[in-house]
Amino acid sequence: MRYFNTTGPCDPELHYMVPAIERLPQARQYITFGQYFVVHAPRQTGKTTTLAALARQLTSEGEYLALHFSCEVAESAGADYARAERAILDRIRRAAEIARLPAELMPPSPWPESEPGTMLGNGLAAWVEQCPRRLVLFFDEIDAVRDASLISVLRQLRDGFTMNRRGFVHSVVLCGLRDVRDYKAASGGDPTRLGTAGPFNIKVKSFRIGDFTRDEVATLYGQHTAESGQEFTSRTIDLAFHYSQGQPWLVNALAAETTIEMQVATSITEEHIEIAKERLILARATHLDSLAARLAEPRVRRVIEPLLAGGSLAGGAEYDEAVSYVRDLGLITSGNPVRIANPIYHEVIARVLTTNIERDVLAEPSSFRFADGRLDMRKLLDEFASFWKLNGDSIAAKQDYHEIAPHLIFMAFLQRVVNGGGYVDREYGVGRGRIDLLVRQPYTGTDGIRREQREAIELKIWPDKQADPVADGAVQLGAYLDLLELQSGTLVIFDRRTDAASIVERTRFDVITTPGGHTVTLLRA
Repeated sequence: MRYFNTTGPCDPELHYMVPAIERLPQARQYITFGQYFVVHAPRQTGKTTTLAALARQLTSEGEYLALHFSCEVAESAGADYARAERAILDRIRRAAEIARLPAELMPPSPWPESEPGTMLGNGLAAWVEQCPRRLVLFFDEIDAVRDASLISVLRQLRDGFTMNRRGFVHSVVLCGLRDVRDYKAASGGDPTRLGTAGPFNIKVKSFRIGDFTRDEVATLYGQHTAESGQEFTSRTIDLAFHYSQGQPWLVNALAAETTIEMQVATSITEEHIEIAKERLILARATHLDSLAARLAEPRVRRVIEPLLAGGSLAGGAEYDEAVSYVRDLGLITSGNPVRIANPIYHEVIARVLTTNIERDVLAEPSSFRFADGRLDMRKLLDEFASFWKLNGDSIAAKQDYHEIAPHLIFMAFLQRVVNGGGYVDREYGVGRGRIDLLVRQPYTGTDGIRREQREAIELKIWPDKQADPVADGAVQLGAYLDLLELQSGTLVIFDRRTDAASIVERTRFDVITTPGGHTVTLLRA
């Protein structure tokens, strides 16, 4: 029986998978026209699977010799472009051997002798001259090639295209994490200044492989149901799509967690997906961990910090480039407005940024629960206020994400307490001016029926030169409570003005009412 794959390219004989070629329908036309183009997408989205499948199909049809290979072997060459060229040519030959090409389609053996800086171009031209088919090459992981080596590779491809069009590779596809605009950064240049003199300005188009649609998720999960008899209910599929927003690795990981790791023997329910989501976040699987590691990069922080703060992104080429880079990483959506790509990434980002703070929180989760399992929210808020007065200033001063340090401290404390079996849903984004938190705590009522306690919390910053945000916060929280159909909530205002009272003096509680009549516990901190 096949299974859900979360490591490496998919094999249709081993893995459930969405038909790979359907994910890049435009590519076929551009290859037919003999165009050179770029395919890019974040890690773990199916680039390699899609391109390898397309190469196999093109070759099987008989008109083209299409070969997919990885350029990662050239990464260690750095600026030594002669070494990089040899590594790529060796990898091309090895890919041809693995594909079991007939002798008449194999590349020259040996490759022709050439000077460094011309070896790749001359080698490919020699192959085209002897090959009876038109040659199509997929340079996967091209952005692993660095510095002068990358410039050399791109220039040789451009020279072959412009100077020897009929005697060179029919179509070249560059595949990687980033779009071509970022290749200049990889070669040591300024990515915002990749103008018409760029070494790959012959590319006609850049394609981004998209995430799965809800229907594609249903198709993928339906394959498991058809082969095993284990059903993913419609509501379960909806929830999996909500948490993943179709990100291919997450879609597969949620299903693999339930069907393999959790060994669920019944139909997969919404509760199973909730548990699987939490397990993936806590385990920080390789894909999630690699994304989390990016949060320390200055370009990433320029985008993520204002998203968390609910402010606006600064303008200018530097910030536009940062948004494009973070978008290429897959951390934010491909369109506007700028927002985190999916709820799981929402949670991973928050947990990563609060991990070190949470280690300083000594509160015992069980001490905040009533006998039936519900959270004692008032105790939670009282204990946080005490923690904040004692530790807030010192912890905030140590945070790289300084603008949102109070938010991170509150979320770390909350996460520590809720970890005893509850969930925290977070909503934040550019222009929101706040972070909305929904605490969900399952418990068993006196009648023995499982229920869910829900508590809404809004976090806001009071910066310099702005009016007291309580009135706006009450309106915003009221709208959030209406959406959740709740009658009460909590508003936390962190006073970050330079002339604010001391942290002990300003931290206090009050009770206010929203314009819609909701009762709000106000914590000024």
